Amino acid sequence: MFLEQGVTPQNHFYKYLLGSLAVIIASSVGQLPMLIAIYFKAVNKEVAFPSTNEEVMHFFSSNTTLFLMLISFVFALGAMFLIIRLYHNQTIQSVTTTRPKIDWKRVFFSFGLWAVIGVITTGIEWYLNPSFFQVNFNFDAFIVLFLIGIVLIPIQTSTEEYIFRGYLMQGFANLFRNKWAPLLMTSLIFGLLHWFNPEVGKMGNSIMIFYIGTGLFLGVITLMDDGMELALGFHAANNLIGALLVTSDWTAFQTNSILKDVSEPTLGFDVILPVILIYPILLLIFGRKYKWNNWKEKLTGNIKI
Repeated sequence: MFLEQGVTPQNHFYKYLLGSLAVIIASSVGQLPMLIAIYFKAVNKEVAFPSTNEEVMHFFSSNTTLFLMLISFVFALGAMFLIIRLYHNQTIQSVTTTRPKIDWKRVFFSFGLWAVIGVITTGIEWYLNPSFFQVNFNFDAFIVLFLIGIVLIPIQTSTEEYIFRGYLMQGFANLFRNKWAPLLMTSLIFGLLHWFNPEVGKMGNSIMIFYIGTGLFLGVITLMDDGMELALGFHAANNLIGALLVTSDWTAFQTNSILKDVSEPTLGFDVILPVILIYPILLLIFGRKYKWNNWKEKLTGNIKI
């Protein structure tokens, strides 16, 4: 039912391409505060303009850089909502869930479950390999990070979920008129957009299994649950807990977290483990709790108008 909510006679696929372009433009406009801040610091402090992405990431303090980076998602999410309402004549609700209103209990359950798993697995890894970590905790900097994180990181993750699991998944449903193609297409695009993350350069292309697998997992729970609530909670917990717990010099987000990973990055079994073990277990937990059934039809069936 979730995909069918976006399949209407006026929602031709080309409209989703134009809508996506508008979101990209809005996101680019949202990067202007970063560029303006760089300009004023370079002029006032008489320092050289950063010429590489790495120099940009270290031009300000970690908290300032994180704040300026996340501002673009505020613009993108605002544009996404306007496009859904004004261009597609849909409600935000119809791109979020099939339920009468957003089920926040689902959001918080998913958030809490993945947050607890994230804290436990990080603690285990720290215990087993203490030499891989340095304590990075600074109370004042961490409080600022926490405030930035709880406000802007959920906006960042919600933007990605509305684009991929909501907007584009319904868009591809208009094109293919089935469920498996939107699931695969959005998972591939979601994963491939992480191609430019510094983690890929450090660990190699095989890490794309993790990114694409995560996109597939988020798509599956959206289709099975007929709504994005579980995906919204999971994604927010993944990025927020990650930003608060562990940072390193080679990740996309570099933060004033509690720990710093100083190990040499390698693509080990721990990177693939979520895709082949943890995500399937989560599917079983969600499926049992929310009484999912008819998996084949919900994931591979045709769109019924």
